[in-house]
Amino acid sequence: MAVELLAPAKSSMSLIKEQTARRRTFAIISHPDAGKTTLTEKLLLYGGAIQLAGSVKARRNQRKATSDWMELEKERGISVTSTVLQFEWRNHVLNLLDTPGHNDFSADTYRTLTAADSAVMLIDNAKGVETQTKKLFAVCRERGIPIFTFVNKMDHPGRGPLALLTEVEEVLGIGSYPVNWPIGQGSDFKGVFDRESRQVHLYERVSHGSTKAELEILDIDDDRLLELIGDELYQTLLDDIDLLDAAGESFDAERVAHGTLTPVFFGSALTNFGVELFLSRFLEMGPPPMPRESDQGRVDAEAPFSGFVFKIQANMDPNHRDRIAFMRVVSGRFEKDMEASHSRTGKRLRLSRPQRLFAQDRETVEEAFPGDIVGLTNPGAFQLGDTLSAGPQLSYREVPNFAPEVFSFIRNDDVGRLKHFEKGISQLCEEGLVDLFWDRRSARREPILGAVGKLQFEVVQHRLRSEYGVETGLEPLAYEVIRWLDGDMASLKAIYWGSNARLIEDDFGHPVVLIMTPWNLQYLQDQNPKVPFYATRDELERALRSKAKA
Repeated sequence: MAVELLAPAKSSMSLIKEQTARRRTFAIISHPDAGKTTLTEKLLLYGGAIQLAGSVKARRNQRKATSDWMELEKERGISVTSTVLQFEWRNHVLNLLDTPGHNDFSADTYRTLTAADSAVMLIDNAKGVETQTKKLFAVCRERGIPIFTFVNKMDHPGRGPLALLTEVEEVLGIGSYPVNWPIGQGSDFKGVFDRESRQVHLYERVSHGSTKAELEILDIDDDRLLELIGDELYQTLLDDIDLLDAAGESFDAERVAHGTLTPVFFGSALTNFGVELFLSRFLEMGPPPMPRESDQGRVDAEAPFSGFVFKIQANMDPNHRDRIAFMRVVSGRFEKDMEASHSRTGKRLRLSRPQRLFAQDRETVEEAFPGDIVGLTNPGAFQLGDTLSAGPQLSYREVPNFAPEVFSFIRNDDVGRLKHFEKGISQLCEEGLVDLFWDRRSARREPILGAVGKLQFEVVQHRLRSEYGVETGLEPLAYEVIRWLDGDMASLKAIYWGSNARLIEDDFGHPVVLIMTPWNLQYLQDQNPKVPFYATRDELERALRSKAKA
C-alpha cells in the first residue's frame, strides 16, 4: 500500500528530486584496527572538508582525529561512538557515518546502519575478513544495503589481492568485482590500476599521509611505466589483468544495488594510496537515498517531510550540556522551525534550532533533504526510533533494540551529587549506550545497567565523571540471559522465580527477568508455559501491538 500524499508544487518536487540525487549517505564498517577512522579522515581530506588529516594514534602533541571527539576516544585512539560528518565534493553532498569499531559498541553501529543507504566495508590486507566485519556484513546483507569494499594497508605485507577476494567470496558469500587492482604490496606497493580507464595511478608517499598524495597517471602501455615499477611488477600486473578479464566477475549495477556483488578497491588510507580514486568512483556507483517502508507503506523521497531518530548523544557541547537527536531525513524538504507530528506521542512539535554536525562542530541548518542527517536539540522529547512527519502520520520501524549480555549495579559514591548522578544515568541510557533497569522489590534503589559489552560500563563511568562530575562504583551481576515478559506485574510477582533469576522492570515499565544461564531459562519456560518470554523489547512491543489490534 502506498502512502496517500498531497502533491507538492511541481517546483518543490523537482527541487527535492534534484537534491536527493546529489546525496550519498554511507557508513564505514570494519573490525577494530583495520583503519576505519584513518580512512574517514582521508575521505574528508580529499573531499576538501579538512586541510590536514589528524592521526588516530593517541600520542601527545599530535592532532586528534576529527571524527573522534569524545575525550576517551582521544585518550585511547579508538572510536566508541558514532559521528556524523557532512561535506560536499564534485556537486555531491556526502553524509559520512563513522561508526564504532569495537565489538562492545556494535548496537550503536547497527542503529547507525539504519540511517545509511550503503556501507563501505574496510578490510585489512594482512588480516582479511575478521570477526566484527562478518557480524556487520550480516546486518548490511539483512537490510539489503549495497556494500563497497576497500582493502586497506596495501603498503604492508599481506595475503595479496587474489587470496583476499577468494576469502570475501567464500566467507561472506558475496561476489566481488575489483574496480582497481594493486601494483605490488608492502614496500613494493606502487599504486593501483583502474580497470575502467585502463590507467595506472602511481603515488608519491607523503609524510604520515597528512596531506594529499602527489599523483601521476599513466596509460598501461606507456613505456615509462615499465621503468617506474620494474619488469617483475609490470609482468605480474599484466598477468593479473588478463586473469580478471577472463575469469573474474563482470560488473552488474543491479547486483551491487541488491547487495550480492561488492565493488572492491585497493589502497592505503594512512599514506593516501587509492583514496581519491575510491571516492570519485563511489560517487558514480553509490546509491542516492531510496524509498523506505513505513507502517503506512512505501514512502518516496518526493513525499512530504518525514524522518526518524536513529541516535541520541548527550553533552557534545560541554559548555551547554545539551542533548542532540540525530534524525535521518527520509522524504521531503526539512526546514528550520517547521512543525511535524511525533508518531509516538501524537503531538505536534516545532523543530527549532536544527543543526548540521561535523564531528563536534556544528552550524544551523536552514533546510535539508532526503539522505541528510539533522541534529535536533532534544529536551527529552525524542527517543531512539521516533518518527517525525509533516504529512500523514506514519512510523518507521527502522531502529532495533538489542538484548544486553552483561549486567551490573551502578552506585553513586557521592551522596551530594545524587541529582547529577540521576540526570547522567538517565541521559546516557536515553542515548542507547546502556539499558536501564530497576528492582522495585529490593531495598537497594541503585539502578541496574545492561550492556552488550563490558567496555560500555567503563564508558558510562568515564562520562559520568568527566561530564557530570560524579564518581561511581560497579557491582557486576552474574546473569547471562534476559527476557521480557508479557503479563501484569502482580501476577508475575506471584511466580516463584528461584535463586537463579531476578524479576525487575525496564525503564519503560515492562516486566523483565534476569536469568543465570540458558539452562535456567529453559527450566523457567517449562514451569510457566502460559507466560510468554521475549528476547528483546522490540519483540514484546510487537506482540503488545498485535494483541491491541485483535
